[in-house]
Amino acid sequence: MDFGDSRRKPNVVGKFTVAVALTVMCIIVLKQSPGFGSTSVFSRHEIGVTHVLVTGGAGYIGSHATLRLLRDNYRVTIVDNLSRGNMGAVRVLQRLFPEPGRLQFIYADLGDAKAVSYNVNLIPIAILLYISVMVNKIFSENAFDAVMHFAAVAYVGESTMEPLRYYHNITSNTLTVLEAMAAHNVKTLIYSSTCATYGEPDTMPITEITPQNPINPYGKAKKMAEDIILDFSKRSNMAVMILRYFNVIGSDPEGRLGEAPRPELREHGRISGACFDAALGVIQGLKVRGTDYPTADGTCIRDYIDVTDLVDAHVKALDKAKPGKVGIYNVGTGHGRSVKEFVEACKSATGASIKVEFLSRRPGDYAEVYSDPSKIHDELNWTARYTDLRESLSMAWKWQKAHPNGYGSA
Repeated sequence: MDFGDSRRKPNVVGKFTVAVALTVMCIIVLKQSPGFGSTSVFSRHEIGVTHVLVTGGAGYIGSHATLRLLRDNYRVTIVDNLSRGNMGAVRVLQRLFPEPGRLQFIYADLGDAKAVSYNVNLIPIAILLYISVMVNKIFSENAFDAVMHFAAVAYVGESTMEPLRYYHNITSNTLTVLEAMAAHNVKTLIYSSTCATYGEPDTMPITEITPQNPINPYGKAKKMAEDIILDFSKRSNMAVMILRYFNVIGSDPEGRLGEAPRPELREHGRISGACFDAALGVIQGLKVRGTDYPTADGTCIRDYIDVTDLVDAHVKALDKAKPGKVGIYNVGTGHGRSVKEFVEACKSATGASIKVEFLSRRPGDYAEVYSDPSKIHDELNWTARYTDLRESLSMAWKWQKAHPNGYGSA
C-alpha cells in the first residue's frame, strides 16, 4: 500500500503544477490585455451613447444589423453561441470598427444556465480564454440600454423534424432574455419575429391584424415568444417593437458581409443560398419543392425583403420605441414573387445556367404570403428601397463569388 501511494503522489503533484502554471499564464495574458484593471466602458451608461445587446449578432441578419448600428455610432455587444453564426463575420466587424468601446463579442448560449463565454476585446483572438458565466451575469457586467433579439434557429423544414429544439431555442430562450432584462432594468426590446406566425391567411395581403394561425413549429414557437413578450409588457414599462418579417435576401451593398450557412444546413436554407450553390457548382442543381400550389405558376409566392432594408427597419424601430408602448409591424415589400420568378432572377444575376429539379412540397410550407407594409410606413417612416429581385441577388452574388467558402474556418 505504501508503495502504491508513493507511485500516485508524483502524478497528483504534476497535475497540480500544470494547473498552477496555466493559471499564472492566464493571469499574465489578462494583465497584458487592453483594459485589464480598469472598468470597461461597456459596463457603464454614458450620456449620448446607446448600448445595444444584439443576440445572434454573428448570424446573417444579426451581423448586418450590427454593422448598421456601429455605422450609426451605437455601442454594440454581440452574444452568440456560433451554432449558426460565423466568427468570421465578427472579425469583419472588429476590423471595420477597431476603436475601444465600440464593439465586444461574448461567446454564450442563451439557453445554457452556465454559458461558456469569452470576451474577444479583453483577450487576443489567438488566445481563447473560456469563462463560465450565466446570462444574468452578462447583463450584470454590461450596461445595456436596449436589446435586439435575433438569436434563433429559423428553418421551417428543420422545425418540423426537430420541434422541441425550436420551442426551446426560440420560446424558452426569449423568456430567459426577458427575465434578464427585467432583473437588470433594461427597458427596450426589438424582437425579431416572422410572417410564419400568420400561417396561411384566407386573404392577402397580410396586415398586422391578420389572425395568427401558424402551421409549423417555427411559426408556433415565434408566436409563443410574442405572446410572452406581450403579456410581460402589460405589467412593465418596457418599450417593445415586434418586427414580423418576410423572406430575407441580399447582402451588404459594399460587399463586407454576406450569408454563409453551415454546409450541413444547406438543404434547409434559403432559396437564394441554394441558387448560389448551384451557380457555383457546389450542388448539381436547384431543387424546387412544390409545383401544385394554387398560384399562377404552381410554385409558392413569397415577399422577398432585402437585408439592408430589414436592418433599416430595426434601427427605425429602436429610434421610435417608447416606454410602456408596443409596436407590431410587418416588414416586407408588399409584393409577392413566385419561386419560379425568383429562380429566373437568380439565373440573370449569376449569369449561370442552373439546372432545376421540381419535387414534391416541403412539409409546413404555405402557398402564398406577402405583406401590407402600410403601418410601418405610416408610423416609422420606413419603406423598402431594394425591391428589384435581380439587384438584391446581384449584390449577394458578388459576396458569394468572393467568398466561395463563406467566412472560412472559425
